[in-house]
Amino acid sequence: MDTQTRHALKQDRFVEATASSLGWLQDHRRNAIIASVAAVVLVAAVLAGVMIYHSRLSKAEALYGQAMDIYNTPLAQPGQEIPPGQKTYPTAAARAKAANPMFVQAANKYGWFKVGKNAGYFAGLTYLDMGQTASAEKDLKSAVDSHDSGLEALAKMALAGLYRQTGRDDQAVDLYKQVIKHPTITVPAAAAQLELAGLYEVKNPAEAKKIYAQLKDHDKDTVAGQIAAQKLGGGAE
Repeated sequence: MDTQTRHALKQDRFVEATASSLGWLQDHRRNAIIASVAAVVLVAAVLAGVMIYHSRLSKAEALYGQAMDIYNTPLAQPGQEIPPGQKTYPTAAARAKAANPMFVQAANKYGWFKVGKNAGYFAGLTYLDMGQTASAEKDLKSAVDSHDSGLEALAKMALAGLYRQTGRDDQAVDLYKQVIKHPTITVPAAAAQLELAGLYEVKNPAEAKKIYAQLKDHDKDTVAGQIAAQKLGGGAE
């Protein structure tokens, strides 16, 4: 077979392949267009979702930030001069009353964000400051169920304090022991041990002494160990 013939055959095959491809595109053109449009719609939906997510997160953080600014405002102290322009509140209850609605709103509207879960915890704390123990207990229990170990530990400590205030020491003891068994960065075991020992001081002084002694020996270089040593030195009877 000469060169010219081979060239002609190659050309014929190229034409056939091109024609076949064009034929396939014609046959599947509608499906190809639909698939392309679907891909564009999917990308647009994802981008829209990301934009909505970040927009809502920004709103949640802004609302939470406003509430925290209020919650961190200093309380007026008798005889203390207040600098010009410095905002203060006369009592912790008054401050909590101002911050609470924002925390509640952030928790209710943005509870799926971490900042929303944090807001729920602070809503519980502000309810405590206002003396509304039923509402405080409800929000703190929600924070315990937040699936965030750090927040859960903080909520358990606050909830234990509420139980002590309302005469439910056994429930408080159970929460302290849970935190001691599963310490976190937010609440070390020693912090919960101190609170538990403080609870025992009246009803079970021997157990309180035992806990203080453990802290003094095992955490002697920490604040908790120093507090325990002071308690023992002062006779935590």
